[in-house]
Amino acid sequence: MKAWQTILIAAVVATMVVIAGTIAYVDLNARTTLRISTTTSLFDTGLLDAVKAEYEASHQVTLQVVEQGTGLALASASAGDADVVLVHSPSQEYPYLANGTLVCRKIIAWNCFAIIGPASDPAKITGENATQALQSIVAYGRNQTLGTIVWVSRNDGSGTFTKEQSLWKAAGYNWTQVSGEPWYAYTGTGMADTLNVAYQKNAYILSDLGTYLALSRAGTISSKALVSGGKSLLNVYSAYAVNPQKISSAKFNQAITFIEWLISLTGQNVIGTFGEANYSQSLFYGAVQALKDNAPQPDVSWIQDYAFFNGTECPVQYQANQTQLYQ
Repeated sequence: MKAWQTILIAAVVATMVVIAGTIAYVDLNARTTLRISTTTSLFDTGLLDAVKAEYEASHQVTLQVVEQGTGLALASASAGDADVVLVHSPSQEYPYLANGTLVCRKIIAWNCFAIIGPASDPAKITGENATQALQSIVAYGRNQTLGTIVWVSRNDGSGTFTKEQSLWKAAGYNWTQVSGEPWYAYTGTGMADTLNVAYQKNAYILSDLGTYLALSRAGTISSKALVSGGKSLLNVYSAYAVNPQKISSAKFNQAITFIEWLISLTGQNVIGTFGEANYSQSLFYGAVQALKDNAPQPDVSWIQDYAFFNGTECPVQYQANQTQLYQ
C-alpha cells in the first residue's frame, strides 16, 4: 500500500483541521463524556449500570454518573457539574425549570415507595394505607422506652425525604415536631445506608421499592415491605437537560441525544424489564408509552396528578425547541 493510501485511510478516523495556522488532528473516534447527576435509587438498584452498558455500546459516549439525593443532584446542575439530571421529586424539580437551569423534561419511569419494617411488625401496620401506618407508628413510638428507635429517616434533601415529609403532613403531623421525638432518628445519608441502619435498629423507614428489593435480594437486610402501592406512594422519575444558555459548559446536544434514547423503545425496554431476571418483577415501569397513549388506568392519572406541571410533563416554554421529544 502506498503512503498516500495509508494517509487517506487514516483520515477516516482522524480529521486534520487548520486553526490559526496550526495543524490540529481531531480524532473522530474519541469518546465524549456526558455527566449525569442522579438520585441514589437509580444507582443503588443497578439500573444505571444497565443503562450505561447499553448506551455506551452503541454511542461514542462515556456516561459519568454521580449519585446523590435529588436536592444535591439538582444543585450540581446549577453549579455546572452536570449535563443531564435524573431525579424523582417534582416539587423540588420545578424551580430549576422556572429559573432556567433545566429544560426538556421527560418523565421516563415510575414505581412506588414503600414503608419497610421488621418482619414482626410491632406497630401492626400491615394492611394499612400510608396515612394509617404512620399514625400507628407514631402511637407505637410514643409508647416505647427512651432510647428505642422506631423510625429512621434519610433527612438529606432527597426526593425520598421530600416524599416522607409530605406523608407525615397528610397523616396530620408536623414533621418538625415528629422528627424531634426520641423514637425518630435520621442518618443524613443515601437510601442503601439508611435502609441498613433501619434494619439494624429494627425500625421502620420509607424507601423506594427498587433499592429495598436490591438489598433484600443481596441478603443485606431482612426487613419487609409492609405498606406499598397506591397513589400516595407513587414515585416518578424524570430526565432533564441542563440549559447551555444558563450553564455554558453543558453538553446540550449530547444530553438531548441521551434523553431521546431513554424515551426510545430501546431505552424504555431497558428500564421496563430491569430486575425481571432476579426479582420476577421489574423494579421500574417505563412511563413514556403509557403517557403518550393516555392509557385508561389509575397509574397514568396518578402520574398526571402528581408529577405534571401546569397540566403537562413539560410546559412549552421549557422545551428549548426540542419538539421531537413531545410528539
